[in-house]
Amino acid sequence: MFADRPAARRLLAVAAGLLALAGAPAVAAERAPPTGKEVAEKQADLKELRARIEDLRKEISAAEGSRSEVTDQLKDSERAISGAQRELRDLGEEKAGLQGSLRDLGRQSRELETELATQQAQLERLLLGQYLRGTPDPLRLLLNGDDPNRLARDLYYLGAIARARSEMLAQVEATLKRQRALAAQTQERAAALAAVETRQKEKHARLVALRDQRKATLSKISTQIAAQKKQVGSLQRDEKRMTQLIDRLSKLIAERARAQREAARRAAPAKPARPGAAEVENAHLPQATAAGSFARLRGSLRLPVKGTVGNRFGGPRQEGSTWKGLFIRSAAGSEVKAIAAGSVVFADWMRGFGNLLIVDHGDAYLSIYGNNDALLKNVGDAVRGGDTVATVGNSGGNPESGLYFEIRHQGQPVDPLKWATLK
Repeated sequence: MFADRPAARRLLAVAAGLLALAGAPAVAAERAPPTGKEVAEKQADLKELRARIEDLRKEISAAEGSRSEVTDQLKDSERAISGAQRELRDLGEEKAGLQGSLRDLGRQSRELETELATQQAQLERLLLGQYLRGTPDPLRLLLNGDDPNRLARDLYYLGAIARARSEMLAQVEATLKRQRALAAQTQERAAALAAVETRQKEKHARLVALRDQRKATLSKISTQIAAQKKQVGSLQRDEKRMTQLIDRLSKLIAERARAQREAARRAAPAKPARPGAAEVENAHLPQATAAGSFARLRGSLRLPVKGTVGNRFGGPRQEGSTWKGLFIRSAAGSEVKAIAAGSVVFADWMRGFGNLLIVDHGDAYLSIYGNNDALLKNVGDAVRGGDTVATVGNSGGNPESGLYFEIRHQGQPVDPLKWATLK
């Protein structure tokens, strides 16, 4: 790709001429490209955590017996929409990375062109100087009986020219090799980018079809959903379901924390090794915030999405119960942010809450994000405060677009507005 350009051909011709003068092939310097370490696989305890939470979800569903609610008809399409959006987002990030890589390769290509032009000019000057001076024969100089000092200077000049010529040829050859490797790498990245763009189109078409399917289903059952939402029994079942999930998740989190502490204690050496060794070994595991750190954030957090707070904690619901969290009206597709650092302990569709995500912040604090259009994180993923974890929607049969948000401590709901500001 690069070597076929006129400047490169001209440079190769000059190099060939110098090789003939030198009488020996140039030796190109081999430089192995640096290789990055492969991302380590997540350890067995993370796989076990995901498996146990999946078992927990199935157990809660089975505990409800054969009861089925009309919103369940949306479950498969809303789950699929969430998955398709997460895949599209991942592809978008991959595409952005490839585009950045191509830009970097283009910059490197321009730098190599400049370097080749400089080397070409140096070679041409060297060749011209040697042509004008001629190529003295050392034996003839010796037999001519010329001045020994001059002879020594000429022989030194010959050696210096030969060394400079050899070094220049090696540099030229190395630069051309780098160009060829760069051309191959560019072609590879361009092909990968084209493949990602094709997959994006396919995923987008699937997402459109899934949305059309959900819209058709929703139009058929919207009246039934509205009627069911007004039933006190339906709301009570939703709240009971959430309470069961939180209680069991809390036990699972506590059990896992105990197991990790015990494993760390057993793995600790009799005498302390280097400081922080235990932390380094477990650094890749998803961790919640340090002990006590979430509690210190009270009053300084931000709500997870921009919008209008339509219903507040403790306020009455027309069906007779009270709000356990907030409902924040917001445009569909708006980004839902994690309120603080932690790890995802639940990410799935749940009756009454649609696509639901729960983050463990440590010290028995959980934040809950419901009615999402898409869940962008998986169980076990570590998140930082402000990370996008979902997008706003109206899954679970909610009549309007927005986010249902709770904070719980030791399983009990607390007023989110005492933790987060409306600014």
